Amino acid sequence: MSQSLVRALDLMAQLAKQPATLDELASTSNVHKTTVMRLLHSLEAEHFLVRNNAGQFQLGRKLFELSSLALEQRDLRQVARPHLARLNDQTGHTVHLAELEGAEVVYIDKFESHHPVRMYSRIGLTAALHSAAVAKVILADMPRSRQEQIAAGLDYVKMTENTLTTPEALLAELATVRDQGWAQDKSEHEAIVHCVAAPIRDASGRVVGAASFSVPVVLLNYEDLLKLLPILINGTEAISKDLGWVSNERNTR
Repeated sequence: MSQSLVRALDLMAQLAKQPATLDELASTSNVHKTTVMRLLHSLEAEHFLVRNNAGQFQLGRKLFELSSLALEQRDLRQVARPHLARLNDQTGHTVHLAELEGAEVVYIDKFESHHPVRMYSRIGLTAALHSAAVAKVILADMPRSRQEQIAAGLDYVKMTENTLTTPEALLAELATVRDQGWAQDKSEHEAIVHCVAAPIRDASGRVVGAASFSVPVVLLNYEDLLKLLPILINGTEAISKDLGWVSNERNTR
């Protein structure tokens, strides 16, 4: 990589932290001020940098255009796959990835359990909106009016004794999921399986998918299943960061 390119990238990295003047940038550089000025003017001419009202250089529109295009090209399944594989290796349990497609939540990736007791599921199947943990996570991020519309239109098939069977029950559950940041399927879809799911966010902070651990109850009781939540949330947050999401904790620093 050429020295000029490296220096230009270093300048943009500095300006990503905060705007700065030519003198301020030159004072921290190991090259002459005229070299810094030449690089800044070249970046400004191509709209990678712009000067604000105080005469400071800051990141320009071209950089944001490129970053937006890069994020649009990042496929959720492709970005998530190595993280899901790691979750599967860490726990040995089935890991699902789901996203919203139209009016349905669809499983788009899966890593099988390492244990002999397994559950039936496959990529391409839809998740029941009133019982699957991944569906609850995705629905919980929607505006209340959209949630109400979806809840009112569902056919509440009672699949187990724990299945939610009314719009009111589903809406209350979605409020809980939104507040706590994760969802459960406490043997609501299948009596022999329970799940926990956590959200995956894009650069805007919008929930674009969900990942889950699905475990037969004979392998883990509910209390032990909940112990997997920190591992799952760490994984989904890592996927979200790869998609451009910045956590609230980082924003407040």
